Amino acid sequence: MISTMFQCHRLRALLYSSSSPKCYVTLKPFSFSTTISSDSDKQSFTVSYLINNCGLSPQDALKASKCFHFNTPHKPDSFISFFKTHGFSNDQIQSIIRRIPPIIVSNPIKTILPKFQFLASKGASPQDIVVTVTKCPRFLCSSLHKQIIPAFDLVRSFCPSDQRAITIINSYPTSIARSRLKPNVQILLDFGVNRASIYNLLRTNPFTIINPGLRRSVEEIKGLGFEPSNYNFCVALATKMAVTKSQWDAKVDVLKKWGLSQDSILHGYKKNPKFMLRSADKLNAVMSFWIKQLGWDPSLLMAAPVLFGFSLEKRLLPRASVIRHLLSKGLIKKGASLTAPFILTDELFLQWCVNRFEEEVPTLLKLYHREEASICCLDKL
Repeated sequence: MISTMFQCHRLRALLYSSSSPKCYVTLKPFSFSTTISSDSDKQSFTVSYLINNCGLSPQDALKASKCFHFNTPHKPDSFISFFKTHGFSNDQIQSIIRRIPPIIVSNPIKTILPKFQFLASKGASPQDIVVTVTKCPRFLCSSLHKQIIPAFDLVRSFCPSDQRAITIINSYPTSIARSRLKPNVQILLDFGVNRASIYNLLRTNPFTIINPGLRRSVEEIKGLGFEPSNYNFCVALATKMAVTKSQWDAKVDVLKKWGLSQDSILHGYKKNPKFMLRSADKLNAVMSFWIKQLGWDPSLLMAAPVLFGFSLEKRLLPRASVIRHLLSKGLIKKGASLTAPFILTDELFLQWCVNRFEEEVPTLLKLYHREEASICCLDKL
């Protein structure tokens, strides 16, 4: 009995911890006045119901039954019926229950319906609500008045419309409802990050904003010379926080191995912070191709680090074949950019680097579409 009560209290601690959304589900503790046989019968019924009706494994069902149980199907049936009425499939309902078993004994009309109604009032469609809850059931455990509405109001203050704000809430429900959101947004404002940049972070990468190490990372990015009021500041911030120190150091080592200095790498990072999201292997492959296969200056890549994001086989290799041929024929002016042709769209590349050289078109097209040669070159990297 003591062991069972301890397990129940542990689950309570998890559900009500300050670091995770609070789940307002009433779990009835075991009472010493309840007979063992009655308790056992309830637990057995609960286990059977969770297995047969909710898709829980026997182990998970037994574990859940030690912290809450029921001896009639009334509450769980009502819960399942409520979600079916709101457009959830059996699989989606089972997924929600598997991830938050205690929610099955909640009162959905009292605790869940108001959250659905709030989302709908801000423009969320029934399908939006189904997707949001299925993707992140713990959103249902957030307090409507203490977490969801204040979070929406904060997000809405950076958005041009209710619909844009609800889209962010629906895309990142648990992140938006975190208590860390408001103070971290204030940190960004205090450092001079503009509201448009914060909106872009909320829209594309809210995990950056709720990170507990945000202030330290903001100070680090500012120390690298990024201006908080510029768009690239938040791009650099999100990139730096997405890469661990060991991963970052490994990538820097790869670039230095090919002769790039720390200042040159920083220059590339300021030009396009996202290039440091590429794997060390991808960075190494592009550097090897650029230097060993083409014989070109590695510093050019730091002037156009966007090239690290392109496919070697589908973009860099075929275009390089065309550019090298034009260079050999003297058809590209001395001093012309070697990186610009790689950045052009396919249509513009063909227009400016192939079709305008009428006598060379057959040869250039053959080089551009020569997949076997491209794959052969790729194998040598």
